[in-house]
Amino acid sequence: ARCQCKMLPRERRNCGYPGISAVECRKAGCCFNASVPGVPWCFAPKAKRVKKVCPADPYSRINCGFPGITARECERKGCCFRARPAGVPWCFYQRVMEE
Repeated sequence: ARCQCKMLPRERRNCGYPGISAVECRKAGCCFNASVPGVPWCFAPKAKRVKKVCPADPYSRINCGFPGITARECERKGCCFRARPAGVPWCFYQRVMEE
């Protein structure tokens, strides 16, 4: 994403080799900006920012537990726990969302 390439020149970490083209740099999953001399032009993007959320739709839940798991046991596994509605997993995986 374009926002992953917005950083101060001094924060850039080299991601290419001397003479790499913008096309080859981007093909490698890196950012390219040759406007500042003396710093890497082909550089590693910022890590994607993500957050974990418990899905709101009970019918999209993916089971993370076992019958009879307690809320404490479920949360210790890093999962979500909601004891409603009947017929769907009460202990279920979080979803990872990009910010």
